[in-house]
Amino acid sequence: MRSRNPVFSRRGFSRDNGYAGFNAAPQAGGPAVATQANPYAQGTQGNPYAQQPVGNPYAQNPYAQPDQQFGAPPQAPATTGRMTMDDVVIRTGSTLGVLVVTAALAWALLPVDDANISRSYGIGIGAALIGMVLALVQSFKRKPTPALILSYAAFEGVFLGVVSSVVDNRIADGAAMQAVIGTMAVFAGVLIAYKAGWIRVNRRFYGFVMAAALGFVFLMMVNLLFAVFGGGDGLGFRSGALGVVFGIVGIILGACFLALDFKQVEDGLAYGAPREEAWFAAFGLTLTLVWIYLEFLRLIAILNSND
Repeated sequence: MRSRNPVFSRRGFSRDNGYAGFNAAPQAGGPAVATQANPYAQGTQGNPYAQQPVGNPYAQNPYAQPDQQFGAPPQAPATTGRMTMDDVVIRTGSTLGVLVVTAALAWALLPVDDANISRSYGIGIGAALIGMVLALVQSFKRKPTPALILSYAAFEGVFLGVVSSVVDNRIADGAAMQAVIGTMAVFAGVLIAYKAGWIRVNRRFYGFVMAAALGFVFLMMVNLLFAVFGGGDGLGFRSGALGVVFGIVGIILGACFLALDFKQVEDGLAYGAPREEAWFAAFGLTLTLVWIYLEFLRLIAILNSND
């Protein structure tokens, strides 16, 4: 399955079609085949972490597994250099840490009073554009580049710091902290629900989320075009009662994206992804958390607006 995050859909955590199965087992001298326990397992095609005909591609010696040639049980894959949950946590913490530090610096050093708001907001928008370019570059790279990912986090933090300061100081006092708490609550809630099995990430779930996300993004783009060329709030998708509804929908979509991200990380761990793939996980999770935070911030601003 391809995650909503483009970083997960490039390599390492996804397949081209459907989820890779945990129940795929190699035949004697042949490729892995799907079992009835997992209808989505399709052998080795499209699954970078499934057992290949010549062995585990992430084992220390992927071409030397003679036991399989004689029908013996497959050797356990080498654990050296494989991604672990600690790797994901550390890389994600580092990426979010850079984002938080630069956001705090932007908040403190880029005032948003009447005399400086234009300059500060201009810097914030410029940082957002640079961050978007860096994110796109990393998304289309087959291997993660830590410097690129951390640079994205730094520029994105500048943008978030300025936007948060504007909303907190000029629209709704305490909005930034409320958005942070809301984002943390969504993350914790989705993680608990996912681990408890209350959320089942399968093809149907993925198709529904992707269809809803495409529709949401399309409507936001149309609204933006009407706002740019027609003035005002466009079609009103980001203001008033309709804006509140779309803000809630955006947060729900972000929660669904988190569930997809958790599944991609789980599959990567199960199939022995190399340790460097933890940076992909950190990047993808950061993208989703930024989405949820901005939706919370936008919703709070709408609820506290005098318009």
